[in-house]
Amino acid sequence: MPTETRPTRIGMIVPSSNTCLEPQSYRILGAREDVTLHFTRIPVTRIALDSSSDKQFDSDVMREAAELLATADVDVIAWNGTSGSWLGPGHDRKLAAEISAATGIPATTSTLAYLAAFGALGTERIGLFTPYTPDVNRAIAEAYGHCGIKVIGDVALGLSDNESFARATDGEMRPGSLELAGLRPDALVYLCTNLYGSRITAEIEEHTGVPVLDSVAVTLWHSLKLAGAPLLDPEWGRLLA
Repeated sequence: MPTETRPTRIGMIVPSSNTCLEPQSYRILGAREDVTLHFTRIPVTRIALDSSSDKQFDSDVMREAAELLATADVDVIAWNGTSGSWLGPGHDRKLAAEISAATGIPATTSTLAYLAAFGALGTERIGLFTPYTPDVNRAIAEAYGHCGIKVIGDVALGLSDNESFARATDGEMRPGSLELAGLRPDALVYLCTNLYGSRITAEIEEHTGVPVLDSVAVTLWHSLKLAGAPLLDPEWGRLLA
């Protein structure tokens, strides 16, 4: 755990083609000097429902990446990717347990962070916004359904090339976001750590009154929570503050 002699150190395993989560995580932290972020990458280039895509998230690869982060004496290790949302939370629970066993460091994932947030906030009905293809969204809805989370509406941008996700503009995201918020879910979920949902979180919350949970912010929130560090500014999702 962190000591008084140094900042809290958050270690994050990053999909190799992700260009969003590192800069956005630092934007969310802002001027804070009590937390530092440390990253390592694993090969991830494509999101689809097939064996070649699933193989990217092999636990051996994740464990090796975590062991590298552990040499930096980090306080928490997070798999900063949402693959558990369609592979199933059980996949990520096993992964987090394996990482902790190998390193002795608390571990989480973006999917486990979302489930923790849903539990903390009493969230049961969500609007789901992703850059993925519709079949991936359906798999996510099914996996969440087994956890008691109902997807009452979804938007899929229809992309599978992971690098392309970060190119989605605010203007492309805004109409679908407002449509989903109009269904009055307990929360609007931007699910993908290579999607800049947090750029319009405050705007959508203010305009619609619907809480917004963005993957980059939620993963950072849960990492801070596990490390016992102060949480987030309400600008990045008021319910995570």
